[in-house]
Amino acid sequence: MTGRTSVRSRPAAGRRRSRGEVRKNRATHGYTEADTCDPATPPRATRPSRPPDAGRLPGNWTRRPAHLGERRENMTRRRSNLRWGVERRLEFIEFRLYWEGRMNRGDLIKVFGVSVNQASTDLNRYLRLAPENMVYNKSARAYLRSSVFSPLFLKLDANRYLSELRSVRSGVLSLEDCWLHVHPTYDEVANPSRKVSPETLRVVLEAIRESLAIEVQYQSLSTPSPRWRWIAPHAIGYDGFRWHARSFCEEGLAFKDFLLGRIIEVGAERPSNSNPDQDLDWHERVDLEIGPNPGLSESQQRVVALDYGMQDGRAVLPVRKAFLFYALRHLGLEDAKAARDPNRQHIVLLNRDLVERSLPVSA
Repeated sequence: MTGRTSVRSRPAAGRRRSRGEVRKNRATHGYTEADTCDPATPPRATRPSRPPDAGRLPGNWTRRPAHLGERRENMTRRRSNLRWGVERRLEFIEFRLYWEGRMNRGDLIKVFGVSVNQASTDLNRYLRLAPENMVYNKSARAYLRSSVFSPLFLKLDANRYLSELRSVRSGVLSLEDCWLHVHPTYDEVANPSRKVSPETLRVVLEAIRESLAIEVQYQSLSTPSPRWRWIAPHAIGYDGFRWHARSFCEEGLAFKDFLLGRIIEVGAERPSNSNPDQDLDWHERVDLEIGPNPGLSESQQRVVALDYGMQDGRAVLPVRKAFLFYALRHLGLEDAKAARDPNRQHIVLLNRDLVERSLPVSA
């Protein structure tokens, strides 16, 4: 036909590998074909449109399964080669599977803002690493957690889930910024909000970072009105209710805790001559040994031991010496007499004599 060029006569853009070369490449690298690009459809065996590029494993190819021991070793090796962002998304897949039982491509797109293709690639990559962990369900149009689920990336920690739930409730995290999707109805006991000025916190952090002494107007409960003083912060601490700046006080020539919420104003700054290594109460630790209150029944004591993670009827809590008083108060153990009443106190301090001798003089 005039004006047309047959397909066979068209010049090739570049030399294509023959089928023999493709088969040889597959045999050399141990590839099998598994098209799982679309999370809306389960994996199925299909022929890829073209062979993989050298040095890269495309989304629709997987290694031939070796025996179980070798496969686990290969999975560990591949995980160590993943970029942090990729591993983070694979951890998210396991988070949703473990805690909520299901996962789909839209979850990755919503939480990480990745493209549709990238979300599909992440799901395919996870299927190659842990094919037994999730099963596609057509009616749910999602991958469901399998009965033999075993995480590769996620550290199973109930405190992490509960902390994220608490952060959403307190407004620290929004639902868009967290990994929770379906969560239970939740509330918590209200605590007074201890306000800390952002400007105060910024100056204290800078003083810690640059080894500075800062002049602050501080309201102590031991004085009727606020006073200006020079302090040299070297650490930040939290006692369970309030935030402190662990600092060297140039007025008292001692290391003390200064509540951030009681710093009214910040003034001048200058280099500090104090040495944080000399704050022995901060660096030394004391072990709090706790056990079930002996006034409880044996069954109640077993429950308390389980609740506090005790072994052989005791648990050891390492506490900085500077935080010793706060820890005792937080656990309700500062009063030895109150600890004797099992209705008021379910745990007791087993090494009270040692702990009381270790209390800082200022406490």
